[in-house]
Amino acid sequence: MHDNTRLIRSHVPHTSYGEHSSPLYLNSSFSFPDAESMQAAFEEGSEATVYSRYSNPNTDELIDRLCILENAEDGWVTASGMAAIFTCFSALLSQGDHILACRSVFGSTHQIFSTIFPKWGISHSYFDVNATEENWEACLDKNTKVLFIESPTNPALELLDIEALGSFAKKHNLIFVVDNCFATPILQKPLNLGADLVVHSMTKFIDGQGRVLGGVILGKKELIKEIGAFARHSGPSLSPFHAWLLSNSLETFELRVREKSKNAHWIAEQLESHPGISSLNYPHLPSHPQYDLAIKQMKYGGALFCFELKGGLEAGANFLNKLSICSLTTNLGDCKSIASHPASTTHSKLTEQERLAVGISPGLIRISVGLEHPEDILNDILNALA
Repeated sequence: MHDNTRLIRSHVPHTSYGEHSSPLYLNSSFSFPDAESMQAAFEEGSEATVYSRYSNPNTDELIDRLCILENAEDGWVTASGMAAIFTCFSALLSQGDHILACRSVFGSTHQIFSTIFPKWGISHSYFDVNATEENWEACLDKNTKVLFIESPTNPALELLDIEALGSFAKKHNLIFVVDNCFATPILQKPLNLGADLVVHSMTKFIDGQGRVLGGVILGKKELIKEIGAFARHSGPSLSPFHAWLLSNSLETFELRVREKSKNAHWIAEQLESHPGISSLNYPHLPSHPQYDLAIKQMKYGGALFCFELKGGLEAGANFLNKLSICSLTTNLGDCKSIASHPASTTHSKLTEQERLAVGISPGLIRISVGLEHPEDILNDILNALA
């Protein structure tokens, strides 16, 4: 069966009521018929459902469905995307370890690397998006343990060659982690290209409706075992209710991502030559500097594009204030189209020099295209540009 069929038809075991949709298990804990069963549930390797901080039928179903999509052996869900990032690294790294990462990372991820992990003796080095293998080699430390990237990057939509980096990680015995939030497993599957783990903010495309927070780490079973042991005791748990919502969202996931990508591609084509825009980035447009890689690595171009307004920061503020359909919020992947100004919001904690180094100029606008009629979204943008 195709992945989407397997996903929709996978669910927790039916109860005696024979419900067609999975029930919601709002339980903090689960009981046992006798002392021996309870003792066995706490033994090493037991998969018994004990306590919802550890696991719950709703989180189990969500993980199983996501593993189908990402072709992963196992996974762990968390209360937010940043909880997934933090849990992943905290579980796998120790004092003295070093992270090698692409410079173009989400602002909060950068804050973890630059302000939190140094307190614990964990260091990092950055390489640029267009760096060669020689540059990657130069950034290695004798204690480098993890290689981390986002592709496409947030918010400039630059790409990294996941397969090449996977080979590099294997050569140097690194744990290769890919933030696949922007592309989603509908567009690319990093685990098939050499990654060991993928992380997602499920708040974005997986939920797709601006309702809940959630994060997930997926990949090799032995690594997820380490991550799960850390998470059981540190407690970044996803609630059963949010897991239930997210699992149901997955049943329309492919349809939503495909339609949003189709809308974004068409709108980006119409805007590319607009006189008020100095440049526009969309992975599946021939004008994208990494177009060949995008075609090879991504099934569609995705639901996001970004452009640079002539006039910089002031023009950016004027543009946002004149939109009437696109929402002004820092989320993305919603069914509603969203416009944001990264320099003053998601990446505002970076210095101007740090922002420019990752392609975030004062006039950069990021558009997350939703499911409204594409002509209405385009006209809203055109009216604001005018």
